[in-house]
Amino acid sequence: MISKNKLLWEILVPKCSNSGEKFDVTFHKKWDMEVEKVSGGLTILRTAKGRWINPDKKFFVEEMIPVRIYCQEKDIEKIMKFTLKYYNQESVFCYLVSEKVKIFRRKKK
Repeated sequence: MISKNKLLWEILVPKCSNSGEKFDVTFHKKWDMEVEKVSGGLTILRTAKGRWINPDKKFFVEEMIPVRIYCQEKDIEKIMKFTLKYYNQESVFCYLVSEKVKIFRRKKK
């Protein structure tokens, strides 16, 4: 049964630090485990490239890892705050993928 309070979100996780140093896999896996504690799971997508100008007019080019998470809005906000601190970022970008999610489960015999 689907919880009406849960939504499908996507958050963009940085591949590299602000100084351009690539985070190692172990560092990312620790983030994964913390997110799983909050949401119960996640789906990690292939790396994406982003380009934008921040409020100070500084231009950024960055590789990011899109991660999909099915959870309540309060949980994604908790994950965003954790991500901001964990990766030492200026900002964290997250958006709603879908309000409508269907899950079919195999019946137990």
